Order: sequence, then C-alpha cells, then structure tokens
Amino acid sequence: MPTTTSTGPIAPTMGRVTDGFVAGLVLAAGGSRRLGRPKQLLPYGEATLLDHTLATAHECGFDQLLVALGGSAVEVRERVDLSGAQVVVNEAFGEGCSSSIAAAMDALDPRANVLVLLLGDQPGVAPLAIRALLDRRGGAPLVACRYDDGVGHPIAFGSAMFGSLRSLHGDKAVWRLLEQHADDLAEVRVPGVVPADVDTWADYEALPAARR
Repeated sequence: MPTTTSTGPIAPTMGRVTDGFVAGLVLAAGGSRRLGRPKQLLPYGEATLLDHTLATAHECGFDQLLVALGGSAVEVRERVDLSGAQVVVNEAFGEGCSSSIAAAMDALDPRANVLVLLLGDQPGVAPLAIRALLDRRGGAPLVACRYDDGVGHPIAFGSAMFGSLRSLHGDKAVWRLLEQHADDLAEVRVPGVVPADVDTWADYEALPAARR
C-alpha cells in the first residue's frame, strides 16, 4: 500500500532542490489532436501555457531541466522561451507520453538520482508542491502527490526506477508503473484538488480567467 509521508501544510521554502542531483522533465510533445491547435502555445498569463510550466520548473532550481517536444516542435521553439532547458525532440510523440520519457532518459545526466515528471499542460501545479515532493520523499523510489481528490502529478522517481522508465510503452504507462510498484509508492499530501490538464478547448476555457 502507498505510504503517505506527511499530512501537514507545505512549508514556504523554495530555491535549489537539495535531494542529490535532481532532474526535471517537462512533457510537452503532444500533438493536441483533440484541441485542434498546439496547446503548448495557448495564451496563459503573460505568455503561453508551456512558458508558465517552464517558469514553475525554473523556480525549483533543478540541477538539469529537460523538456520533451514533438508535435509543433518548430513553432514551440520559435515562440516559447526554452532558455535554461535542454530540449529533447520526440519524433514518436504519437505513441504517447511514454515515448517522450524514454527519449528524455537518453539525455538524462548520469549524475541524476531523482527525476521529477511535470506535464506541460498542467499549469495548476505550484512550485511548493514540487518542493514538498522532494523534501518529503524520504528516499522512496516512487513519490506522487496526494491531493484531496486523488493522486496526481508531479511525480518523482528515484534512480532505481530509471530502467523501468526507459522501457515504458503506450499511453498511461506511468500510471501502470505506479500500480505495478504500489508497495514502493510514497504519497505526499498537497492541499487542493488534482490540477487540471488541458486536452480540449473546454479544459482550456475552464482554467481561471485571471491567468489568461
């Protein structure tokens, strides 16, 4: 059974992550088939949806920041500020996010002992949630956020899981991996509901208007 590592409030500490060599991976390779336009480039705040997610990742001070692109990669490179991030282009993005993870693993710094997975279309994830995930993982090989209504991203993987990440196949593979290793999974309490991701126009319109 999953272990819940904390039920207390998230401490307002930020800055450079301290759990060894920590890499962040932003998954932003989707083709946006259901949306009908590149969701990475949707207006959000003062820039785009992907800009916002990358800003969140930068605020965490990862030792290495990877971003996986695929669909509309050329447009994304032209319009999104990718400075400070190492871009991995996944030509097989149509095979699901697992193909992006596998592609990014080849670019992962050999010193990395933790990888934090972030979704490029999930702007509601706060830097403090990522900070809490790392502060409270306690060396567990798998750590996910436990929100009020369920488990969600971000998810942290210890180096013991890197081989499994390399061999993922198909869509929803990360969730199947968590199910297969349920005994190794730790959960960190994060206030609020699971942050929404953007797959359809209705999803995008449901985001807080103040952020668009």
